[in-house]
Amino acid sequence: MITSSGRSVVFGTAAAVTRAGIAALRSKAPGGPARWERKNYTGRTVELYAGPAAAVGAALGAARVRPAAGFAIAAAGGCGAYDDVVGAGDSRRGFRAHLGALRDGEVTSGAVKLFGISAAGLVAGAMLKERPLDKLLAGVVIAGTAHFVNLVDVRPGRAAGTVLALGAPGLLRGGPAGRLTAAAMGAAAAVLPDDLGERAMIGDTGAHALGAALGTAIAVGNGRAGLVAHAATLVAATAYGDKVSDMARALGRPTN
Repeated sequence: MITSSGRSVVFGTAAAVTRAGIAALRSKAPGGPARWERKNYTGRTVELYAGPAAAVGAALGAARVRPAAGFAIAAAGGCGAYDDVVGAGDSRRGFRAHLGALRDGEVTSGAVKLFGISAAGLVAGAMLKERPLDKLLAGVVIAGTAHFVNLVDVRPGRAAGTVLALGAPGLLRGGPAGRLTAAAMGAAAAVLPDDLGERAMIGDTGAHALGAALGTAIAVGNGRAGLVAHAATLVAATAYGDKVSDMARALGRPTN
């Protein structure tokens, strides 16, 4: 029987590793601090340490529960990091833009990220489920959730806040699903204050990793019907990605 203490341990592990990772990167940033700085939507300089730290924290927390989940999170974070670095100056957004470039013979960092996270999701889904269709659906849910959380990462705190809000019901579950949810929420809670305070930006690294963490929890905690419902919702969200991002951008905007 899995008690709430199991979820608390995983939550605490993910949060502690994330905060420790941020502190370690701040103290000795590879390549120097300037490499880890970006301008946010208001032009304010923010740091990028939170993204890799959250990816590592969520992956280690989840790997204690299901190694396949840790793999999916690490792979999603790695693909996001590649896009953060290589695609930093690329203004193209959304899978349509990157697939369009691919048709023209250009392999963008966004396309690498898209196919990399999709492949990792399918591999993890195959390891987490037993039946072939469930394996496929779980892969779609993991990759789709990673992409969805990145779609809402358009303003401070949106991505981490979404993981906390969507993960809250799952945290009530017992067993592996509840503990995987705790891993996602622990890492998200650890980065939320700096993200909201516009001191940090989690970037594609953190957004995709947190999304994959939540996706693995959803995949493990649902049977066939739940997987179908989540997969269909996520595919629709991806198809209307621009609208999803616009809605996330509008949240909290003052109305006159």
